[in-house]
Amino acid sequence: MTSTETLKQILEAFNQHDLDAIMDFFAEDCVLEMPRGHHPWGDRFVGKEQVRTGLASRLSGIPNVHYSEDTHWVCGDRGVSEWLLTGTTTSGVQLRVRGCDHWLFRDGKVVHKDSYWKIVD
Repeated sequence: MTSTETLKQILEAFNQHDLDAIMDFFAEDCVLEMPRGHHPWGDRFVGKEQVRTGLASRLSGIPNVHYSEDTHWVCGDRGVSEWLLTGTTTSGVQLRVRGCDHWLFRDGKVVHKDSYWKIVD
């Protein structure tokens, strides 16, 4: 069963920039929807290989990305994580944004991660 502890562990793997540990939480048929992209749902990655590519782009695009001030809750097979993302992009833009992830789990594995950010102008 999924718990808030699971969501905290995923966040810690992101903060460690440990892509292998992050991917251990994901099912083979997972979907990742990023906060930006050319569609209303952002860029979408389908399947574990594509999701790994999408998450690797996040870690390489913001090499010092860090999530803090986090809260999590779970209801059945769904969860929500809220956080403050900080970091600097490879082009030198400093980020400090509030955001959240909507999670869907099956058999303890992530099958859908949908990310949202507040855009700071």
